[in-house]
Amino acid sequence: MGPSTTVPSASAIEVPETLLKKRKQTEKAREERLAAAAVSRKAAKAKRKVIFKRAESYVKEYVGKEKDEIRLKRAARASGDFYVPAEPKVLFVIRIRGINEIAPKPRKILQLLRLLQINNGVFVKATKATLQMLRLVEPYVTYGEPNLKTVRELIYKRGYGKVAKQRIPLTNNQVIEENLGKYDILCVEDLVHEIVTTGPNFKQAANFLWPFKLSNPNGGWRTRKFKHFVQGGDFGDRESNINSLVRQMN
Repeated sequence: MGPSTTVPSASAIEVPETLLKKRKQTEKAREERLAAAAVSRKAAKAKRKVIFKRAESYVKEYVGKEKDEIRLKRAARASGDFYVPAEPKVLFVIRIRGINEIAPKPRKILQLLRLLQINNGVFVKATKATLQMLRLVEPYVTYGEPNLKTVRELIYKRGYGKVAKQRIPLTNNQVIEENLGKYDILCVEDLVHEIVTTGPNFKQAANFLWPFKLSNPNGGWRTRKFKHFVQGGDFGDRESNINSLVRQMN
């Protein structure tokens, strides 16, 4: 028989120090990833609760406002008076004509309103300055007071955000939170509420929304857009009738 050989045991094999360090680093990184994932899940759960509670409070607010309107109308009717609704806070403006033979001033105003193409629509706050601008470009636009249903449908169905000058679909709340979170606007319902109520961060919310790209209304425009709405045409202030027009274009 030949000389016997001894096989070293596993415990006797010396592992290089660099490999040990690498294993420790890998294990530490794994533990950190798991801990971060747990914290992220916990934060997401808490955020969902906040969003849900906000949505509930918004519904109560909207219902309360609607009930107040009904109560005021009934009280006015009972006393033989006329109920005069409050002045609109927000307007939805749609461009209905192109740039042919347009003067420099109206052209500039349309650029300021971000209405660069036909059938583009934007939300604006109904201030004295805004109304003066709209009168100057009235032959090129139609506008009115959108209701809650119109605002919600526009944002949910055709809403895009402006992110780094790119048109990004609002497929999840993360896009909104990343760009408007510093204004405490975390989700689509927050965005809808800010627009409907013309909240303190209305300007940031409205500018974040890319101008809405609408279709031609069902059956087309009525009179080649050259008459005011009150004369049976298309341009100018439609008041609450803007809602039925948006439905035809959405």
